[in-house]
Amino acid sequence: MRKLFFTSLVFTMLAGCQSGAQLAAPAAADDTQPQGNDTASGSTAEASASASAADNGAERPASFTAWVDAFRRHARSEGISQATLDEAFANVRYQPRIIELDQSQPEFVRPIWEYLDTAVSSTRINQGRDKLAEHRDTAREMEQRYGVPAEIVVAIWGIESNYGGNFGSFSTIDALATLGYDGRRQSFARGELMAALRIIEQGDIAAERMVGSWAGAMGHTQFIPSSFEAYAKDGDGDGRRDIWGSIPDVMASTANYLARAGWQRDQPWGVEVELGSGFDYSQADDTRLSSAQWAERGVRPVNGGSLPDFNEAAVVVPAGANGPAFLVGPNYRAILRYNNATSYALAVGSLADQIAGRSGVVQGWPRSEQPLTRSQVRELQERLNAAGFDTGTPDGVFGPNTRSGLRSYQRAEGLVPDGFATASLLERLQRR
Repeated sequence: MRKLFFTSLVFTMLAGCQSGAQLAAPAAADDTQPQGNDTASGSTAEASASASAADNGAERPASFTAWVDAFRRHARSEGISQATLDEAFANVRYQPRIIELDQSQPEFVRPIWEYLDTAVSSTRINQGRDKLAEHRDTAREMEQRYGVPAEIVVAIWGIESNYGGNFGSFSTIDALATLGYDGRRQSFARGELMAALRIIEQGDIAAERMVGSWAGAMGHTQFIPSSFEAYAKDGDGDGRRDIWGSIPDVMASTANYLARAGWQRDQPWGVEVELGSGFDYSQADDTRLSSAQWAERGVRPVNGGSLPDFNEAAVVVPAGANGPAFLVGPNYRAILRYNNATSYALAVGSLADQIAGRSGVVQGWPRSEQPLTRSQVRELQERLNAAGFDTGTPDGVFGPNTRSGLRSYQRAEGLVPDGFATASLLERLQRR
């Protein structure tokens, strides 16, 4: 009953005091581009925003002050102590820059090969090897405990925060209060803000040390507060879960997350493969077969030998028939639980392989292809829908529905149904 009252109170207050802020449903996920914080893999927006976070707080709008006061009353009714509330909200500030970042949706999307060039650079690989050597005993201990290879945990650490070099400097309380008051996903941010208060209440971290990205992701491997509550572990035995200052806690928490996400001990994430000349690309991405069944269809590792022994595996072709192909198993899907983007999962797997001394991606990418902008993807969706190939509601995001509709169109036109959107395909539809 208290929750219903609080929700009604806040919504009524915002409607009366806040100009232009409305509740919005979460945006549809682009399943090829990393979601959330991406500081370590090439985003300068987060880095520059974090660097000036301390200077970006504006004088609190009166309606924000009222919102915070109402949220404090709600949190107190939910069992958060007055001492924690005083600590967390003593200097809370509305951060306009966070709203700018939240509302921005870049028109141009990097192709996967450009993302991987940065995320799996030679510098990142060498730093990862150094970090693994520096923390080898801890990394191997967590590998034994959770069954997740040390190089996978180190790869996530590298991609999420450049091995701790940039996990953001926004106050998590500032970030989530700002987004809860004025963001696109207000309900989500309010839930995460409550989780952040519970973390402070439990004594894992002081409010002033709870820092991270503008979106509320925290620490070396960028846990949002609810994920911290569910998966964070005390790796060094000091009674606290500190993913900001304790590398054992960081490694234990990250490995536990993947283990709980379904990581299977002693299995690889996947392997780069060659596809036979008669491969049916309509089976890529979504069809799950055993490794033996894929072998019968001509799928072979690029480096020779046998395929990993997967009961359920998929062939992933992130750049279509002219780019690399990968056979991926359940551990690839566990990485997707961490960040549901094809490019992210492939970056983690490839970086981990090379940190461990294995080869990276062998086959070349179709670098001459220019990715479609978001407005071009929206036009592609509209034209496919008009031609009878359903992609759902046009939104400029290339997800599973759009890929399915594009494949249907490619089959109807006698093209290779690889579901890879190119400028030439859009031009073909424009001439239709």
